[in-house]
Amino acid sequence: MVPSDSRDSAPNGASADWPGRRLGLPESGSLSIARPGRRIVALLIDQTPAYLLAFAFFRSPEGFIDGLAITVIFAALQILFIPTIGGSIGHRLLGMRVIAIGGGWVGVWRPIVRTLLLLLVIPALIWDADQRGMHDKIAGTALVRF
Repeated sequence: MVPSDSRDSAPNGASADWPGRRLGLPESGSLSIARPGRRIVALLIDQTPAYLLAFAFFRSPEGFIDGLAITVIFAALQILFIPTIGGSIGHRLLGMRVIAIGGGWVGVWRPIVRTLLLLLVIPALIWDADQRGMHDKIAGTALVRF
């Protein structure tokens, strides 16, 4: 039998360690770390307006949509909405927001850094124990529920 570490379970058998604990965030409810399912659906929602705008304004005569236009529109929407409404359209629709780990307003530079790293894809796929992607760690942000 493997000995149990006191950090792994609470006396009632519940987990004593959860995503966000090291950041001082609650295990569940408001301000808890947003889980992967919500994040993925939010990303799909965020791609929709980028795709529709690219379809409307950046389509070739043959009907092909410019992939770079989709990416640039997606990035612009992220950079615009994170500091102004607290998250992207998808985040807000699914009850999430981006916060600065140190508290206060996320500012302008954090959404820019976070979005540029998100566009590289790989940083968003590498997570820490708090379920924050490298894009959030480097930007000093976390995606939480509200």
